[in-house]
Amino acid sequence: MKRQIGKSGRWVFAVGLGGMPLSIRSRPDRHHAAAVIEAAVESGVDFIDTADSYCIDDNDIGHNERLISETLRQLDTTDRVLLATKGGLTRPDGRWERCGSPEHLRAACERSLVALGTESIALYQFHAPDTTVPFADSIGALADLRAQGKIQNVGLSNVTRNHIDDALTQVPIVSVQNRCHVLCQDDIRSGLLDYCATKGITFIPYSPVGGGNGHKTLRDVAVLREIGHGHQCSPYRVALAWLLSKGNHVLPIPGASRIESITDSARAVDVTLSSQEILQIDRLAD
Repeated sequence: MKRQIGKSGRWVFAVGLGGMPLSIRSRPDRHHAAAVIEAAVESGVDFIDTADSYCIDDNDIGHNERLISETLRQLDTTDRVLLATKGGLTRPDGRWERCGSPEHLRAACERSLVALGTESIALYQFHAPDTTVPFADSIGALADLRAQGKIQNVGLSNVTRNHIDDALTQVPIVSVQNRCHVLCQDDIRSGLLDYCATKGITFIPYSPVGGGNGHKTLRDVAVLREIGHGHQCSPYRVALAWLLSKGNHVLPIPGASRIESITDSARAVDVTLSSQEILQIDRLAD
């Protein structure tokens, strides 16, 4: 099952891999992390989401980008895996802080080019709007980077419909990455997910199975367990199949720090939910 990234002409497997758990605190060792990435690729995953800020702190910036790009080179799969990265956050003393100044984004992009070992980034996403910087200035920097060929496509993350509209006045947007899962359906109910479809923008749900400790909550949701029992699959696979049912422009990126997790997630494409099952899950956020 393939899905196009916006109007970029790039098609990828319908379930991607979120790289963050491989590089933040309590991350697995490098050998194990590489094994997770390899398992993802072997399961058909050819879209991996990373960010310069997926690391422990500012002294560790780019850890996730380097880990993934080096592993893909070792596997000789660089050419067939689309690596999407992000800029716009910093990690002082391990905190997550927004920094959307044009100067920061230009410098962050240059660092990411080195970390990824490429001359042009396939998809570069603005990690989060910075209220201390005019949004237009941040997007303008990305538009310039695209014009220079340093990035091929622009994406947004943690944004509203107004942000999308504003960004589109300066540069084509191929993706929007926001938090979305069965218990967090704000973007579905507000119409933002459908709005992305009308604009030809891929909607990338992050934390699609809860994220962090949230996955433990989803595991215990009775409706997901019951539906999973009927399909002989995990509640997580049901949660991903539900997201996939929301449109051909939806590309969930479950994070994984275990081989078993990503191999299970990739099999969500084989689960077809009934209209009644989808309605049951829709009601979980009531």
